[in-house]
Amino acid sequence: MKDTINCADAAANSSLPTPLLAFLHLLYSRGWPSSSSSSCVHTPSQLLRDFATRELNAFLWLSLVAVTALLLRRFFSIFRLWHKAKTIPGPPSPSFFGHCKLFSRQNSTFTDVLSECHQKCGPIVKLWLGPTKLLVSVTDPALIEEVLIKAEDKLPFTGKAFHLAFGQSSLFAPSFEKVQKRRELLANELNERLLKNEDPIPMKVADFITDKIEYIRTKGGIDSRLVSQHMAFTIMGVTFFGDGFLASPKAATYEELFMMIAKDAFFWASYNVTPFWRRGFWRYQRLCTMLKCLTQDILQHCRKGCKLFAHTNQDVRNESSNKEMKSAHGAQCCSDDVFQDYYFFRDLKDQQDGKEEPCGNIMRMMFHGCQTTSALITNVLTRLVMHLEIQDQVYSEINMVGRNPSKYEHEDVYRMPLLLATIYESARLLPTGPMLQRCSMKHDLNLATGVTIPAGAVLVVPVELVQKDGFSWGSDASDFNPYRFLSTGTKGSGSGEDVSIAGFSSFVLNDPNENAAFLPFGFGARACIGQKFIILLVASLLASLLKKYKIRINSDSDDDLNTTLTTNLLPHHPYSRILFVRRDQ
Repeated sequence: MKDTINCADAAANSSLPTPLLAFLHLLYSRGWPSSSSSSCVHTPSQLLRDFATRELNAFLWLSLVAVTALLLRRFFSIFRLWHKAKTIPGPPSPSFFGHCKLFSRQNSTFTDVLSECHQKCGPIVKLWLGPTKLLVSVTDPALIEEVLIKAEDKLPFTGKAFHLAFGQSSLFAPSFEKVQKRRELLANELNERLLKNEDPIPMKVADFITDKIEYIRTKGGIDSRLVSQHMAFTIMGVTFFGDGFLASPKAATYEELFMMIAKDAFFWASYNVTPFWRRGFWRYQRLCTMLKCLTQDILQHCRKGCKLFAHTNQDVRNESSNKEMKSAHGAQCCSDDVFQDYYFFRDLKDQQDGKEEPCGNIMRMMFHGCQTTSALITNVLTRLVMHLEIQDQVYSEINMVGRNPSKYEHEDVYRMPLLLATIYESARLLPTGPMLQRCSMKHDLNLATGVTIPAGAVLVVPVELVQKDGFSWGSDASDFNPYRFLSTGTKGSGSGEDVSIAGFSSFVLNDPNENAAFLPFGFGARACIGQKFIILLVASLLASLLKKYKIRINSDSDDDLNTTLTTNLLPHHPYSRILFVRRDQ
């Protein structure tokens, strides 16, 4: 009793708040041990220390319980992954770390490893990339359609390179739910452009590219990869920024800066942790900042050009209302609002997240469009110089269509089935990407064959294997034969020998997407929404170039070309020194 009174006196003389001391004293009197040998062992400071110790112990216990629960949940998810993966055929895992050693073999690519596994285990194969990373590869066309329709998500780390370079954007988010609305809006915009535009490649764009070729061809051979890059960049620039992009004084700098960033994007994204300690990373970030500023400057330049011409056009209309005026460069007049419509993102403005970069979507679309379009043009140019007879037949087809032109240029392109078939065949033999990657983040995939692919597994389709499969494409699957996409009025598909008999007008282009094994543009919900748009642009550009030039291989590259023709292999992606020879010389 005396100890309690002494402790109460000490509490009264303390400067600590009375309610807190009363609470601590209550805990002490009810449960804390006391010592009769001391008049007042529990001073206010000690009471606080003991209280803090108890709170810390409670926090540590709760943390231990939470961590244990998370570990148990992770353990059960891994166990569930292992259990469900047992039904998928595949080679036995040599170690706890999976089949990683298979991919480290010299002179062996990832596609080669998958080819060997599919030959042994069938059309669907599993490979362990680690104890918790399951990869499932599919080559059967029917299964591919089913998988690509059901698996709508992308791998979470696929957008890391673009996030570092262009900032946050949900247009390319892994979850399909987040991008579905935007993809639909963008697809509608592309379809409207195809319907509204009289010419997919305006004459001024073709002339701009021709002038560039004339300038660099005087130096001799042209690197097909570089000239294709320039063509693709010009097409994408006009598509997203409008015709004023051609007159922008910063367009050349913009292209150079864009290609520098594209070259290093995947290197810096390969780090699991953002390498803030590397000086090169900060140089890369400065380049990205410069690119964002240049993008905004070019947008302002193109917008001002549209406003200036709109004002001039209005003055002329006041003098003569019956004349339809166009700019000196051939661009239609447009107000600031119409300009917003012109570079695609009219409907996407309402969907933009406040955290996104203002020009992030444009830069990402430019990046994807330039990469894929440049690779496609390079591939087609290389095939044309390797197969001169096809090039001559395409030129004859272009001339035949030119004798009776349609009202609109894009209608003429549809009357060139051999040219379109050449593009499709080039994309089939060497697609832009060696494989398609998908995943289902939330739900298991139950296939018609009875196989269940667990959620979170990495799904890949080795496009190169599928598009060279003899079962789907015939015994000449590895050969360049654009006539496989053509058919005549008679039974069967077209062939090169039929040209002299039937003529080009009798050929009909088959829809390549009817063949489930044709996947250069993907399939399902995540398929390329710009497939028709890009094919039409590339075909129009090649038609305008082939009217003026013969495309030949540089004499210095003959030996390499002969080796390539013998082995039927092309580097990924092909490039060679080519010559543009004017037909009027």
